[in-house]
Amino acid sequence: MEKGLENLIRINGKAGRDVYEQLNRISPRMARALVEYPFNYIYDDSYMDPKMRETAILGAICALGYAIPQLKSHINAALNFGLEKEEILEIFIMMSVYAGYPAALNAVYAAQEVFEEKGIV
Repeated sequence: MEKGLENLIRINGKAGRDVYEQLNRISPRMARALVEYPFNYIYDDSYMDPKMRETAILGAICALGYAIPQLKSHINAALNFGLEKEEILEIFIMMSVYAGYPAALNAVYAAQEVFEEKGIV
């Protein structure tokens, strides 16, 4: 649990801690599952480096087409791990082929909000 929470905060910063705390108030069991499985077991034992992992996550969340808060969180994480604006946008362009334009457009608009918040033009 400790390692998972540490990874969650390292990857998503204050937003990660806020999500955990809010979820913990609503459903401690769901909060624990979120932290222990993906952020401890998967993230800590992954053969992927953080940039590669965030690339895969951005593609997957983009393909869903509706998980905009989670997408924004991972766009921030991707930037923190060294992905460039152009690389992130290219992921979404690629996803337009496989996930469709509506999902890709949602992702581009979400990215625009994150870029503007971070002062990235």
